[in-house]
Amino acid sequence: MKTILLIEDSDDIRETTAEILELANYKVLTAENGKIGVEIAHQNKPDLVVCDIMMPVLDGYGVLHIFSQNPDLQNIPFIFLTAKMERSDLRKGMDMGADDYLTKPFQEIELLKAIESRLKKIETLSKSFKNTQESLDKLYQKATQHLDLSSLSTDRKVNNIKKKQLIYSEGDEPIRFFFLKSGKVKSYQSNRDGKDFITGLYNSGDFFGHISIIENTEYRESAEALEDSEIIGIPKHDFLELITRNQTVSNQFLKMLANDIQEKEKQLTQMAYNSIRKRTADALIMLSKKYKIEGDDKFAMKISRDDLAAVVGTATESLIRTLSDFKAEKLIEVNGSEIRVIDERKLADLRG
Repeated sequence: MKTILLIEDSDDIRETTAEILELANYKVLTAENGKIGVEIAHQNKPDLVVCDIMMPVLDGYGVLHIFSQNPDLQNIPFIFLTAKMERSDLRKGMDMGADDYLTKPFQEIELLKAIESRLKKIETLSKSFKNTQESLDKLYQKATQHLDLSSLSTDRKVNNIKKKQLIYSEGDEPIRFFFLKSGKVKSYQSNRDGKDFITGLYNSGDFFGHISIIENTEYRESAEALEDSEIIGIPKHDFLELITRNQTVSNQFLKMLANDIQEKEKQLTQMAYNSIRKRTADALIMLSKKYKIEGDDKFAMKISRDDLAAVVGTATESLIRTLSDFKAEKLIEVNGSEIRVIDERKLADLRG
């Protein structure tokens, strides 16, 4: 059953619309203003949001902006409800990333069709490009019929990489990009003093090393296994052939590239403006979400203090003091190299 978050300040419209959606076999979460709606979304990630624009406390544009800045919420389909349809309002919402508009009063069938259309689109996209070896093989079979498939098969063997083993080094010429079948990998840059700054963390099912190929530059960072891992190397020529001849694949990798750049910009902004406490809290939440095993309420991430300090962008000693503070405040549990987030909300709300 799909979950719809309905944010609407009018009691009558909210109750009537919720009833319609429940009759259509959707689970409905309701909020009377944008602030409450955002809080609900953080607690119970919905499959789609229907949101009024003109509301007290936090209007619809504010809700959409907050969603767009949160990696966990930014891809949720977003439908605006509005009592007026000025061209400037429509343009503003679409520029911010809204998926659709409905003008009040709207017909029940209009609402249901808009929701059904957006949910189907998301489902189709997620099915069309899953980061698994099986879907990778299918993409190659579809988009590289002109190539020697037997050679592709040979080149795509699984390589076993030991913990702390280098996969490629900064300055190397990229001849492959990589698919992480299992394990964990970090990418990082080193300064003149030999200190590392982690630029990317990759989990099973992730691609990495493709940016330098797309930009046609040497690797600007190094990649190293954080634990014993299995990777598949895709030859540079075959990768370029694939994204040149298949628009769907090209669009997906461009989107991945844009997301990589957005994440790095966000990381640099946080380093410039946030305190060590805030940066450490954000890093712990990010790592916990990235590596957490679904359904494991006792999940603890295993990461060295040096690596975590490189993610945060601080000295290891400063990181250790901050972790000790968090432990004393009962925000995290620490057991050797393992860290478990106890209170994610309080960590996320840290300001100083």
